[in-house]
Amino acid sequence: MLSGNIKLPNGLSLRAMRSSDSIFMESLYRTTRDDLRMLDAEEDFIDEFIDLQRRAQTQGYGDMFPNAMYFVVEYHSERIGRVVLDFGQNEIRVVDIAMIPAARGKGYGGQVLQVVQMAAGKVMAPVALTVRFDHLRAKQLYARLGFAVEEAQIPYERMVWYPASTGIFSMGK
Repeated sequence: MLSGNIKLPNGLSLRAMRSSDSIFMESLYRTTRDDLRMLDAEEDFIDEFIDLQRRAQTQGYGDMFPNAMYFVVEYHSERIGRVVLDFGQNEIRVVDIAMIPAARGKGYGGQVLQVVQMAAGKVMAPVALTVRFDHLRAKQLYARLGFAVEEAQIPYERMVWYPASTGIFSMGK
């Protein structure tokens, strides 16, 4: 479905993650865990705890989505994020999407999701993802792209985008 180096508009591209991306992935994960940085603990303990959480996430994704594909998001050949996709029988699952702080809020995540929606539209598969109920910025993006909340189990909401049955699908507003 998505393979090779996928060129997107405005200098963005997706490529399969390589073993040489591991340090970038560790660094990227650390930028997503400001919640853990607020713990009342020694910095070394917090760093170790964040690393433990990263390893747990990696193991959890591997267990829950053994066939998931891991992509690096690049902007003019510089790594700026990642997206993890699971192409199931009944849906395409966005397991995770994350951008480095300097790339957040610039529309890159939306462009990546639109490519996933285009691929899903070609095979008439819904796109599903899970988001924390309090991650308002992400939820606004997903809503703009046509995702709707289908299920809520605090602290998460499952949002789904369905391609139109005519073969022409909505890419949001």
